[in-house]
Amino acid sequence: MAGTLVDFDAVYRELIAPAIEAAGLAPLRADEEMTGGIIHKPMYERLILCEYAVADLSTANANVFYELGLRHAVRPATTVVLYAEESGQLPFDVAPLRAIPYRLGAGGAPGEPSTVCDTLAERLRSARHAEPDSPVFQLVEGFPDIQRLKTDVFRDRVAYAEGIKQRLAAARPEGVEAVRAVEHELGSIEDAEAGVVIDLFLSYRAVEAWQAMIELVDWMSPPLAATVLVQEQLGLALNRAGRSEEAERVLLELITRRGPSSETYGILGRVYKDRWELAATAGDTFLAMGFLSKAIDSYLKGFEADWRDAYPGVNAVTLMEFQNPPDPRRERLIPVVTYAVERRLVSGQPDYWDHATLVELAVLDKDESAAMDAIPHALAAIRETWEPKTTVRNLRLIREAREQRGERLPWARDIEQALVGRNQVAPES
Repeated sequence: MAGTLVDFDAVYRELIAPAIEAAGLAPLRADEEMTGGIIHKPMYERLILCEYAVADLSTANANVFYELGLRHAVRPATTVVLYAEESGQLPFDVAPLRAIPYRLGAGGAPGEPSTVCDTLAERLRSARHAEPDSPVFQLVEGFPDIQRLKTDVFRDRVAYAEGIKQRLAAARPEGVEAVRAVEHELGSIEDAEAGVVIDLFLSYRAVEAWQAMIELVDWMSPPLAATVLVQEQLGLALNRAGRSEEAERVLLELITRRGPSSETYGILGRVYKDRWELAATAGDTFLAMGFLSKAIDSYLKGFEADWRDAYPGVNAVTLMEFQNPPDPRRERLIPVVTYAVERRLVSGQPDYWDHATLVELAVLDKDESAAMDAIPHALAAIRETWEPKTTVRNLRLIREAREQRGERLPWARDIEQALVGRNQVAPES
């Protein structure tokens, strides 16, 4: 059904994982291991070698159907299917499957998870001795079963990957050298699991090791390096490393190859935003105006590509404040962007950026009450030291632009200083 919201994180956390554990099994979530949409060897191993698989067919996701088809081609049984009743009727080819329905509650979470959890656990327990559930094995007589000689190796690799990820999580607060030490444990980056390599890649981002991120891409396997996630983050790293022209080229090529996305245009907008600041600082007024317009245009295209992603929206609105006179479109956009953030807060697990965006929008809207309501949540949600720096930078620019026009909001500086004090971000006058 169009417009149905399913919080798959909540479905996994409240329904699927407890049922798997109740059946005496260990849950392994595929999308936590596979990053960037790449089909590669470890993904096939998970689908083929896992003793049991649970597939949620809600929203009729093409990737899920592909993976379910592969699973049914190699495993005669032990594949259990479920779906949200509100998501509509299952497609014709999978309608005959004994899918377990569940109902949705507030925010797209499962409405009564305990009841369905018991059903799913029982289905998993009984699958050990059940008849084939794969239509391929049911309908094609004599279809071959897969050899399971690699199962132990597969389990060892999963355990190893999880261990590396835990060490990276512990290394990030210690800084770049601690992260680099974990990288040395991996050996050949090209042969390492994609999920581990991406975790390493993003760990370097967390410690602001931009050059290490750039160099790591060169060592990745070509299919992994070409994924959207890696190319987007490469563009971010190149820009932060002062190589904005290369960053622009990478991001524009990605848009040409894969089409517009909120994330790609959001990072491209940051490239132009940084160039605007450099030109303005150098006193090149006309060049600064050009880059400001390009930044706003990129952020707007990002927001239009996915109205649910408030990040490019709030950046577009913020930069409109710096045009002379301020762009009147910002007054129409602020409520739209605010609504997008509020939907994320209600429907999922909000992160720092959601709360920080509400702070920034409140300052832009000159709404002291809303800003004071949002700032405690933003401070409590900070994960990495670099996160509040971006917010402080934007708030400072807004304040300075308004002060030049004779507008002063003393409470806005208090908001700015709260973020500075929380994570030792160097204040700027």
